[in-house]
Amino acid sequence: MLIDPSTFRRIVRVRQRLLANDDATIAELARSVGMSPSRMIRVFAALFGETPHRLRTRVRLDRARELLADGAQLTSVCMEVGFSSLGSFSSLFSRRLGEAPSAYQRRIRTSVQVPGGLPAVLAPGCLSLMSRLPASAFTPRRSFREASKGSNVLRF
Repeated sequence: MLIDPSTFRRIVRVRQRLLANDDATIAELARSVGMSPSRMIRVFAALFGETPHRLRTRVRLDRARELLADGAQLTSVCMEVGFSSLGSFSSLFSRRLGEAPSAYQRRIRTSVQVPGGLPAVLAPGCLSLMSRLPASAFTPRRSFREASKGSNVLRF
């Protein structure tokens, strides 16, 4: 599909509006750039590899992920990103991202660090695992001197 420069600029304007989470309908966006909705959708998909609706949904879900990571309530996230039904939001979120919004929030909140904050103790992970071993695991049970005397019997 050959696209002239003016059409390209108009479609890029539509994409910028969608990325800015503009609430205009597809028909309104098409009208604003002087195209029919079906032509605008075809040209948009040819240029960017996804339809305007798919881009809008992706932008909304990305924003929802940010808000959930910040600890916002699920219902307020749903409404803020432009969904009117919590059920349809949760269903779409689960289909696209592979887990429910509440599960995503629980998982991501445990891995998010406070900006500028560091853990109280910086230590390699192996050392933190060793701290869970009993003290008896660190007492010597056998010396190398015993082994060098030719003893074939291992003492534990």
